[in-house]
Amino acid sequence: MSARVDSDTPVTERGRTVDAATTGGGSRAAHGKKAQVAATAHRAAGGGRGRATAPGTPAAAGAPAAGAPVSERLLAAASRLFAEKGFALTSVQEIVEHAGVTKGAMYHYFSSKDDLLQQIYTRLLALQSVRLVAIADDTGRPVRERLHAAAADVVVSTIEHLDDAQVSWRSMHMLPPDRLAEVRGDRRRFHERFRMLIEQGQADGSLRSDVSADLVAHQFFGGVHHLGSWYHADGELTPESIGQAFADLLLRGLEGS
Repeated sequence: MSARVDSDTPVTERGRTVDAATTGGGSRAAHGKKAQVAATAHRAAGGGRGRATAPGTPAAAGAPAAGAPVSERLLAAASRLFAEKGFALTSVQEIVEHAGVTKGAMYHYFSSKDDLLQQIYTRLLALQSVRLVAIADDTGRPVRERLHAAAADVVVSTIEHLDDAQVSWRSMHMLPPDRLAEVRGDRRRFHERFRMLIEQGQADGSLRSDVSADLVAHQFFGGVHHLGSWYHADGELTPESIGQAFADLLLRGLEGS
């Protein structure tokens, strides 16, 4: 059940008290969750990107910028700690200490540690879904170009949010059945939208049709899911060059004989 904070109840952060009325007081954690996903999708649509980082680098330390919204600080702290220690071994107390807030503030935005885990996955998927739809719906471009752009973007956005991605791959199975079913449904719809680009190319003859579009999509995302096992921000390859290479390989495998 989502935690509730009444409109006249202050939300306490470390070092200061915030009037709940100024932070959406009276709303349930589930309402805040929807707002967070919508905000993530809105920012994603702007296409803002930074240089990718990997676990162990200063920029990936999991401490959001001072002044960031409480919900973002909590998600960043949870993502970093889950990536470092694992979901099961990370306590709520560690998360709030890392974020610089109290448990009361956390429960204003998130109903549980499970809720944080689900939102770590949801915010990345929301970002990637907005970008995928924008690329796929740009019908003024040939489908080959759209598929290449979509594939490259999935790789780049995954590397840019590598903590979130790794936590999702490693720990999502630990969610309760109802939450896990919701996550799997969201992921399935994302993969289906990507697969549709392959099918469109096969239908118009620009891509080979003697291979299953499902198999092609599974093979591509399998490679994406292993990025965290070898990518290092201080290596020679940039996120963009890796994205281009993955997209090139995907398209070459779909060229006609």
